[in-house]
Amino acid sequence: MTLIGIMQGRLVPPIDNTIYHFPRDIWAEEFVLAARANLDCMEWIYDLFGADVNPLSTDYGIKKIRILSKQHNVKILSLCANCFMEKPLVRASTSELEERLEMMSWLLHRCQKVGINRVVLPFLDASRIDTDAEFGSVINVLKHVLRMAEKTGVAIHLESSLLPSRFAELLAKLPSPMLKVNYDSGNSASLGFDLRDEFAAYGTRIGSVHVKDRIQGGGTVPPGTGDANFALLFERLKDIDYKGDFILEAARGTSGDEVAWAKRNREFILTHLCGQSGLAYKD
Repeated sequence: MTLIGIMQGRLVPPIDNTIYHFPRDIWAEEFVLAARANLDCMEWIYDLFGADVNPLSTDYGIKKIRILSKQHNVKILSLCANCFMEKPLVRASTSELEERLEMMSWLLHRCQKVGINRVVLPFLDASRIDTDAEFGSVINVLKHVLRMAEKTGVAIHLESSLLPSRFAELLAKLPSPMLKVNYDSGNSASLGFDLRDEFAAYGTRIGSVHVKDRIQGGGTVPPGTGDANFALLFERLKDIDYKGDFILEAARGTSGDEVAWAKRNREFILTHLCGQSGLAYKD
């Protein structure tokens, strides 16, 4: 059955008005808040800002994550590797790339210990792929990463700003079942991509979905108020028999009112799920 979750850090007030962050001091509280918001899961964040206190770093911390997950019935099935936005796997020197691949190997093994089944790997903004040379180098890098993924059983889901046809070309060169697409509705809307073109190009490789809304060429807005075509998105997901979960990455609401805002956005997803009989929700 379909699970609905949220990106870690979205159930507590932001730090320094940032959208993305690992909630350094109050990460454990989010399990309670996620349960209160009737959410099934959270997507963990691993970034450099919170790396020194992220419980993924220790066996004790991983044990605590597993205990809290079971206690509150909030699964941790995915991780967003924001560290590779700050230390990209593209445009890196030989020594930098070696260091970053070691970080990836370590992260995949830590995810395996938690029970996380996928890592969302971003290739956008600071880690975007710009040139043909970068395109080729990323393919080679991903071949290394996929060998790590196969050893750990933790899949790689790519989030990319490549044109649909170019993204499909990259995926065709990497046919491993351990490599999937993370479809981000807001980013696609902001980039002005046609959802029909995207699904025609790589719909069958979509393994996970980030739910957010953005204005074309602009920032994140509440779901249903931007340029993302959610009706068509859920229709196309039904067409490909999508069985994955949905992770809320919606624009932030009023600080201090995060749980109510998460409930509202969960209902937004449910409304669209109920409109597609091929997608069922566990309630």
